This record gives sequence, structure tokens and C-alpha cells, in this order.
Amino acid sequence: MESASSIRYSIVVPFYNEQENVSPLYMKLTEVMKELGEPYELVFVDDGSRDNTFKVLTSIYEHDRRVNLVRLRRNFGQTAGLKAGFDFAQGDIIISMDGDLQHDPEEIPRFLEKIAEGYDLVSGWRHERRDHWLMRRIPSRVANWMMAKLSGIELHDFGTTFKAYRRETIQEIQLYGELHRFIPALASSAGAKIAEVPIVNLERKSGKSNYGIGRTVRVFLDLIIVKFLLDYSTRPLQFFGLLGMSGAGLGLALAGFLVFEKFYRGIPVMMEHGPLMLLAVTLLVSGVQFISMGLLGEIMSRTYYESQNKPIYTLREVKTRRVQLLDSAASVRSRAARMAD
Repeated sequence: MESASSIRYSIVVPFYNEQENVSPLYMKLTEVMKELGEPYELVFVDDGSRDNTFKVLTSIYEHDRRVNLVRLRRNFGQTAGLKAGFDFAQGDIIISMDGDLQHDPEEIPRFLEKIAEGYDLVSGWRHERRDHWLMRRIPSRVANWMMAKLSGIELHDFGTTFKAYRRETIQEIQLYGELHRFIPALASSAGAKIAEVPIVNLERKSGKSNYGIGRTVRVFLDLIIVKFLLDYSTRPLQFFGLLGMSGAGLGLALAGFLVFEKFYRGIPVMMEHGPLMLLAVTLLVSGVQFISMGLLGEIMSRTYYESQNKPIYTLREVKTRRVQLLDSAASVRSRAARMAD
């Protein structure tokens, strides 16, 4: 078996209750990867399956030294399954895909062609989806449109798992929750070059989809998290402070109006403008609270970055004759590598 340093491609596939799809997918993957003629490995992740998925995976593992099997203690979700595979993968190029046979392994060379052109991340685009129009396609279009607008990345399909990454790109990204669909946005914030290739969305032949319209709400909530991470994670006071100053400013304006009504016109404020007075007080208090949250966020942000010596930027390349700067760049890359491990 090839050493870890010689592996060119790593294929990461998370499975959850896909016992009937494991073997056909494995056979297709091996056919495609052998034709490429370069060292590769398959990283199969069993995300707490309750059927015989792990048994089938174990049988494949025992007969193929290129197969690596990662089993999670329970079903942690697709993001955790992908992250476990990414952490284990040793290839220079990492390709992720679903285990339900809706992604065609024969399209992998198209992803690799884009990587060879200099891109750091290549995302699939299911331009002709075969899912249910109400339960899957319409919510997906709305979510993708919102993600493109909020992230500033013109991708048609954020949600597909079928993607190819340079190893250093994906292993610098910390994934948690359900952020796997936002990987392009998170990678772009670190300076990654991103491309998109159309893919065929095959029909599921067996098994049951683990997704439904209920996840759309979670996607919208995750959008808020990603937008904050992309734009305000290092300057939270600008986000909360703006809300706080707007609320406090409006509250002060209303309070000024009430003072004018009370002392200049002699109007009994509580009798005539009771709800307005309550609104002014609420706006003032909430404004102060938002500003306080921003200040606390600033302190926590600095503690987070400084305690880990975590850089607020990522380096692509350094060319200089100054030894000190080269040493500094190497130190940053070393810290990034340790955090990835």
C-alpha cells in the first residue's frame, strides 16, 4: 500500500443506512479511480447506521487495502461525517460525495480538471434536479439564492456534497453544526479560488432520503451564523453596536419628544402617550444591551484568537529575501497545520 505522503486522491463518502448502495458505489469508484492511474484511497464513514451498512463496509475493507473505514459512535449528521473523513484523508486532492448513488463517480475527472486549472475548491451544480419540486427543489432554490447573496459567491448549488478540494483548503476549515453546505463561503473568506461544474443528479434507486422540507428552516438559521462569521467574527461590536446605536438613538428621539410634550405643552404624558413612553424606554434599554453585547463579543473574539495564536488570515505564498518574514510565514503554516490535525 502507498505511503500517506504518496496518496494523490482521497474519496470521502459518509454513509447512513445505505446498505444496498455501498457495493455498487464502491465498484463504480474503483473503476473510475483506477483509470486515473494515480495513487488513491477511499475513506468511508459510517455515520451511526442502524442497518447492515457497517457490515458491508467491513467486508469491502477486508478485501481492498485502499479502503479506510471510519465508524462514528452514533449518527452525528452529515457535517460531522464529512469532517471525520476530511480529518482522516491524506490525499493531496480530497473529493467528497454522497453514498446514495445520486452522484456519478464518472464525473470525478471533470472536477480534477478544474483543480488542475488552479482552483482550490470545485463544487458540483445539480442543474437538472430530479427531486420532488415542492419538498426539495423550491426550498433548495430559495436557500441557494440567499446563500449566494449573503456570501457574495455566485454558485448555483451550495448544498451538494459532490465537491473537490485541495487538502490544505478543506483542512483549514472548522466544521460544526450543519455548516457543510457553507464550505464554499467559508473557504472563499480564506482566499480560496472556487469553480463550479454541472453534474447529473441521478435518481435514488434504493433506500430513503434523510432530508425533508423541515431542514429548510435550519438552513436559514445557519445562514445567519455564516453571515456573522464571514463579516463580523473579528469585529462583533460593529454588528451589535450598529443595532444598539440605532435603537438607543430612536429611543432618545422619542424621549425628547415626550419631554417636549410634558414641559413645553403641559400634556400629561402617561395619560396621552403611555405606550410611546414604554417604547422609548424599551428602545433605550435594548440599545444599551446590544452595545454591551458587542463589547463582550470584542473581548471574546480577542481571547479566542490570541489564546490560540490563531491568525486572522491565511497565507497562500510568500516570496521574499528577508529570512525573518519567511520564518514567520512558516510559523503561521505550522500553527494552522496543528489546528487542522
